Amino acid sequence: MSINILVVDDEQDIANLIEVYLKNEGFTIYKFYNGQDAFRCVESERIDLAILDVMLPDIDGFTLCQKIREKYKFPVIMLTAKEEEIDKITGLTLGADDYITKPFRPLELVARVKAQLRRFTTYNSAEPNKKENVIAFSGLVLNMDTRECKLNEKKLSLTPTEFSILWTC
Repeated sequence: MSINILVVDDEQDIANLIEVYLKNEGFTIYKFYNGQDAFRCVESERIDLAILDVMLPDIDGFTLCQKIREKYKFPVIMLTAKEEEIDKITGLTLGADDYITKPFRPLELVARVKAQLRRFTTYNSAEPNKKENVIAFSGLVLNMDTRECKLNEKKLSLTPTEFSILWTC
């Protein structure tokens, strides 16, 4: 399955440079020069990571990051010329996972993209599985989601404390 990366930068040369380096790594790139078009892409495509410039012609990258965070959990890397400490704090506070200032080294950006994707897939690959919330042993079945206990398919009435004791054993 292809990894889809959103690149949003109003400087076309920078967006093109990022695209070349990331395509060489096998990533699929969705490239935009403004925030509105980029957000429409986020809503219509499966995006695995976004690289956002802060200074965009329509909405700023901070606002775009905030809009993304309202619905989506994929990693966001801010890539911007805004290098003041308050800008970095703002970006990270609004939901960015990393903050890189321009000028940047393309190979370092690629390494950070890979690190964010690795971290995201490692911590999100084990989605909550209903079977993990069920314990079965010698005819006893405990379901953490429903807080039900059955013995040989017959429902047992347990207090919350009794259920918790059984669950921890």
